[in-house]
Amino acid sequence: MIHKTTLAIAALCAGLAQPVLAADLIGFWDSPQKGANGFNATPQDQAYFKALSDTGASWLRLSFSKWKGQGQDFLIGDADDYAGLVPQDLAVLRKVLDAAEAEGVKVVVTPLSLPGARWTQQNGGKYDDRIWSDARYQDQAVQFWKDLAGALKDHPAVAGYNILNEPAPEKNGGPTENAPQQELDTWQAAQAGGLRDLPGFYSRIIAAIRAVDPVTPIMVDGGWFANPRSLAAWPAALSDDRVLYAFHMYEPYAATSAPNMKREKPLRYPGAETEYAGGTLAWDRDAVAAHIGAAFDWAEAQHLPPGRIVAAEFGCMRRWQDCGTYLTDVLNTVEARGGHWAFYSFREDEWDGMDYELPTDLQPGRFYWLTEQGQPEKLPRDGKLMQILRDRMR
Repeated sequence: MIHKTTLAIAALCAGLAQPVLAADLIGFWDSPQKGANGFNATPQDQAYFKALSDTGASWLRLSFSKWKGQGQDFLIGDADDYAGLVPQDLAVLRKVLDAAEAEGVKVVVTPLSLPGARWTQQNGGKYDDRIWSDARYQDQAVQFWKDLAGALKDHPAVAGYNILNEPAPEKNGGPTENAPQQELDTWQAAQAGGLRDLPGFYSRIIAAIRAVDPVTPIMVDGGWFANPRSLAAWPAALSDDRVLYAFHMYEPYAATSAPNMKREKPLRYPGAETEYAGGTLAWDRDAVAAHIGAAFDWAEAQHLPPGRIVAAEFGCMRRWQDCGTYLTDVLNTVEARGGHWAFYSFREDEWDGMDYELPTDLQPGRFYWLTEQGQPEKLPRDGKLMQILRDRMR
C-alpha cells in the first residue's frame, strides 16, 4: 500500500490539492457518532458487523484483549514483559478490521490490557497497578502503541486508538472515586511528572504514535475507570488536537449493575441514593446530567468543542425494570451536549447482562445454554430496550 505521505507529496508536486486520505478519519468525529462496544471473547466476523450496521450504528469500540492468542495476552504476548507485537494475533485483528470495513463500520481499537496493566478479570481478580508504579512498564506501553499504530495506520476502518480502557492510577495511590472534586483536583495536580500522572502518560504514548502515524484520532479515558469527574480534574487538555476525551457512565453503579439484581428489593431509578462527592446523592435525570456534564463543562473550559467528548460506555442491566428510563436520560444528556456515544454492549458472546436485543423476560440460563450449544442464532432479539437505541441511531 502506498503510504499517505507519498500520496500527499505526489499531489503537491502535481500542483493539486492534497487528496482526502481514507485512513485520516478526524472528519468522522465532526458530527455526533452513535455506536456500541464489542468486547467479545471471540473475534467478530462480517455477519456481526452487518447486524451492527443494520441497527444504524456508525462505529464500534472494539477490544481484542479477550481473544485467545499465541501467548498469555493477545497481541501483547506477555503483559509482564512486552517484546513486540505477535504477528499471528495481528493478522487476526486485521481480519476483524477488514470485516468492519466491508460493512461500513468504523472502529476504535481499545486494549483492556497494556504491559504492566493486565485486565483485572485476567489477573486473578486483582487490579494490576504496575504500570503506575514501575517506569519500565510505561516504557513498554509506549513501545507497544508505537508498534500497533505503525501496523494499523493505513487501515481505513480505524477511526481511533483508545489507549487504555478504564485506567485507574488513583486506585492504589489517590483519593476515592467519590471524593469531593477539590480532592480529585488537588491530587491530580500533585502527580505532575510522576508515574501516576495520567495526562503525562498519555502525552508520552501520543508522541510515540505520532512518530509513525500523524493523523489517526486518539481517544483517552479519564482516570478512576473513566469517571467524568476524574477527567474534569485534569489541569489542561492534551496538546494534540486530534484527541477525543472519553468517559463511562454507569452511575449510580449500585443501581445499574448486576449486584442490584440480587437484592430482595432492587434499587430504583429515579430515586436511588448513593455516596457521591463526599456526600449523598439521590439520582434522577438532573443528577445524571450533572455527572455527565462534568466532562462537557471541562471541555468547554479548555476551549474544546463538544464533539471531542465521548460517552464511550454506558448501560444498565437489561432485566432491571428501570433500565429504559435510565438509558433515555443518559442519551438525552449526551445528545443535548453534542457528544458522541457508544452503548455497552452489542451481542457480547459470553455475558447477556447488557444485551438489549434480548427481551427483559429472557432468563440468563437460556442465553448461556444456547451459547454453549453453539446456537446463539436461536436467541430472541426483539428486546424493547434495543428499540430505544435503534431510534437514536437511525
